[in-house]
Amino acid sequence: MAERLIVVGGDAAGMAAASQARRRRSRDDLEIIAFERGHFTSYSACGIPYWISGLVTDREQLVARSPKTHREEFGIEVRLRHDVVAIDLVHREVVARDLDGGGEVREPFDTLMYAAGAVPKKPDWAGADAAGVFGVQTLDDGSALRAWLDADPQPRCAVVVGGGYIGVEMAEALVRRGLSVTLVERGEQPMSTVDPDMARLVTEAMRALGVTIRTGVRVTGVSQRDGRVSEVVTDDGPIQADVVVLGLGVRPNTGLAEAAGLPLGPTGGIRVDRRMRVTGVPGVWAGGDCVETLHRVSGLPVHVPLGTHANKQGRVAGINIGGGYATFAGVIGTAVTKVCDLEVGRTGLREREAQAAGFEFVSVIAESTNRAGYYPGARPMTVKLIAERPSGRLLGAQIVGWSEAAKRIDTLAVALWNKMTVDDMTALDLAYAPPYAPVWDPVLVAARKAVDALAR
Repeated sequence: MAERLIVVGGDAAGMAAASQARRRRSRDDLEIIAFERGHFTSYSACGIPYWISGLVTDREQLVARSPKTHREEFGIEVRLRHDVVAIDLVHREVVARDLDGGGEVREPFDTLMYAAGAVPKKPDWAGADAAGVFGVQTLDDGSALRAWLDADPQPRCAVVVGGGYIGVEMAEALVRRGLSVTLVERGEQPMSTVDPDMARLVTEAMRALGVTIRTGVRVTGVSQRDGRVSEVVTDDGPIQADVVVLGLGVRPNTGLAEAAGLPLGPTGGIRVDRRMRVTGVPGVWAGGDCVETLHRVSGLPVHVPLGTHANKQGRVAGINIGGGYATFAGVIGTAVTKVCDLEVGRTGLREREAQAAGFEFVSVIAESTNRAGYYPGARPMTVKLIAERPSGRLLGAQIVGWSEAAKRIDTLAVALWNKMTVDDMTALDLAYAPPYAPVWDPVLVAARKAVDALAR
């Protein structure tokens, strides 16, 4: 009889694992069933803000592989709108609730891939009866928000609560739709994924875009009129709102895993080894936004919910499930985003993370331009480097600038991944042409400045 692989979660990590396992084992040898509580599989959650804004015109453009494709081309049975509610490790079976048809099904497994992703952080007040409060984590979430924005009466005033990646991107999307947008951030400024001196540049760009930013403000609830949200209540007074979007970040979706006895780490994510096996639980694998992983610079466990990691982790798990050998080497926290035309990139440790990890370090900020100063379209670019003292090893980097800014973070990510020093980096043979860079690339200017700082 064929062995059976059950996959919990039908997006990046789960379906990457399923497809990789299928590539190595035939349908006669391995039966694969994937449970997904939503209506979609293998979609780009990162693209949701651009669909909301209208830059992406069709929701289906965000779907990489439909359930039909998985079924017909890969022989993977996908059961949409099935919510796995229990995992029995003793009897090796899962229990799933049919959200549309009703009832429950029990399916045995030989191998389990847990890829339930993450869920938006929701304060208690977000559970109020007022309609119009949205988290944006899945394509179903995005569809619900889009339907609210398109329905009559169309919202005119939006409040985004929280200034992380989703909050910043959704604020821009809503401005593009013509709404009056207020972003409320409990901290000193939005975009805490970079250091405050770099986040300040993002704040200025958002205000220039037309977003009202209220910092140091705590949301305590919402008011409603006729069952619809009408105001966001804060400790600094009410803010009118016809729609509220939560941008408070996410947490690992591990309630089911914890109930089943899967081990969780200090970040709240599932503990896995380098092959994506759940620690101490034979035959169970996990990947994506529900797991924690190793930060290659700090050496500490971290939870970094990004689609890039989820796809890689799913691929590694699937190769191993299929009988091959692969490992996931950890993360360094590389990420990019944009606010209008302002691009933001980061990799490695921020200052407070470097300090918490026990490093002695210097940090420098270098101002440059994205192109040769005389070439049309030259715009400012700010590069920040954090280097270990006295070795000079790069610990972290951040970039804020205009065209050609964000993807320069990849150069710094490669240097960081390979444990280069800032002195090593000054000799990098980077491409130069006036339309793309000054003769001294901003990365090289920042590296030289870091070398000088270490020498002092």
